[in-house]
Amino acid sequence: MDKEKRRVLKSVIFPLSFLILIWIVKLIEHFYQLDFGTFGIFPLKIEGLKGILFSPLIHGDFKHIGANSFPLFFLLWGVFYFYKEVAYKVFFFSYFVTGIWVWLFARDAFHIGASGLVYAFGSFLFFSGLIRRNTQMMALSMLIVFLYGGMIWGVFPLKDQVSWESHLMGGVAGLILAIFYKNIGPQRKQYIWDIEPENEDELLDEFIEEDFEDGSVVK
Repeated sequence: MDKEKRRVLKSVIFPLSFLILIWIVKLIEHFYQLDFGTFGIFPLKIEGLKGILFSPLIHGDFKHIGANSFPLFFLLWGVFYFYKEVAYKVFFFSYFVTGIWVWLFARDAFHIGASGLVYAFGSFLFFSGLIRRNTQMMALSMLIVFLYGGMIWGVFPLKDQVSWESHLMGGVAGLILAIFYKNIGPQRKQYIWDIEPENEDELLDEFIEEDFEDGSVVK
């Protein structure tokens, strides 16, 4: 198995494991006729603190978990594939900070679902691409806009049954992480016109010496 295939497979392990976990939770709830909704985040209530740990694992119905599954897997895979050095830090920071902010600032209701994480990972990947100005990462940012551009409306209180607070807090967490880790992971390639003048002169001298000493001509 070549290096690239190993990298792809390795980056799939954690996202897939987390996705399987949330589906196991949903299937247990369904087959045993349970209601895990009260394990969600209830803001500013001591008993609601447990939701910081459990809420991303809980979904209202199969439509809810189905809507979150693919974007959660795809975006988390993107984090682990392109930013493996900080992937676990991005995951756990997004997980707990988003939950804490929801507990502090959201309206009185049980907040459940992994959509806050979807927004966190999408925001991290999108803004990381813009900040780094790396061609590959910017292409990924544009792909995210194309696939999930409609997500922007999810941060506004347009539907009573949607936790827009989780979306907003997750998006802000992702932006902060993109800024904080801007120097780790893929970076913009440096071209000759990006180099400081004195360094550029030295580079040109080396280029001339190497390419013209054998009598070759560059057109």
